[in-house]
Amino acid sequence: CFPASSFPSQYWQYLACKVWQERCEEEEEEEKEESGPSAAWSLPLVGQDYLEILSAWYCSFGKCCNTRDCRIVNNITGLEADLNEQLHGQHLAKEVIIQAVRGFLQSLQPEKALVLSFHGWSGTGKNFVARLVASHLYRDGLKSECVRVFISLFHFPHHKYVDSYKAQLKRQISETVQLCQQSLFIFDEAEKLHFSLLDAIKPFMAHHDNQGQVDYRRSIFLFLSNLGGNTINEVALDFWRAGRAREEISMEVLEQRLRLELQEPAESSYARSHLLEENLIDFFVPFLPLEYHHVKLCVRDAFLARGLPYTEAALDEVAGMMVFVPKEEKLFSAQGCKSVSQRISYFLP
Repeated sequence: CFPASSFPSQYWQYLACKVWQERCEEEEEEEKEESGPSAAWSLPLVGQDYLEILSAWYCSFGKCCNTRDCRIVNNITGLEADLNEQLHGQHLAKEVIIQAVRGFLQSLQPEKALVLSFHGWSGTGKNFVARLVASHLYRDGLKSECVRVFISLFHFPHHKYVDSYKAQLKRQISETVQLCQQSLFIFDEAEKLHFSLLDAIKPFMAHHDNQGQVDYRRSIFLFLSNLGGNTINEVALDFWRAGRAREEISMEVLEQRLRLELQEPAESSYARSHLLEENLIDFFVPFLPLEYHHVKLCVRDAFLARGLPYTEAALDEVAGMMVFVPKEEKLFSAQGCKSVSQRISYFLP
């Protein structure tokens, strides 16, 4: 390890330029005007390598990255690759999520926060995708101080305390955005949220100019719900019975039917809140029911995640342990891919 005093002042100047680029660019312009281009100083190649490592180490503690906040990585390429490789049977979800998130992050001044509502049966990938979004947008994934996860029945279990929950939730969102402008809020089991909680957070998702206030327009809200699952499954089943590939199912076919179901007051807190009425949800993201071959892919992924060898027979045996519906066709996994990773434990020596 070299003492700090052994580095010439130019090395420290180089490191400072790597960390605080704006200030350095201004100084470079002044030096060029005074001395001309021939006065430029460069590090030996080995010294550059050491300082690249040193600056990378420094950046792991501070705000000096391309996003100007090292907590935020916004790796859309990685997100797209992982969705393509690891999310099975969800062509609509992949397309909508990538387009929505990419477009939002590329906007220099978004008009409002991005609000996505995930719908589908349990085990179809809603939580999995939420985790992927967090891990590819933030260095520390779900553990990032920029990410907050709320589970309806865990965080807001009693309706009689809803006024207290509203105050707490509004304060937590406000504090998180003040700490991290590009914040991610995930609401799991959103259909079980009291409608007044949804209305309480409505201002954070609405259009406004934020003059003199905290700016919430760079925030992302994900709502995860089983609502609409039956409607989505009916469409998928109709396509199968008609001999059409599920990949032919389009957003145009599904979105209107999803909206109609969500507007039924008996079915959802969405309908009783103002989220739909005021068009605050930017995209409804349908998660289709999973078929047998999708479940086999999930089983394969579970083996690979544990570094275990597998055979086609083992994949078939685990997939065959799942319950498939409807009763006649036995086409869709009733649990999706949920519990697959636990089931492979039966096959361990």
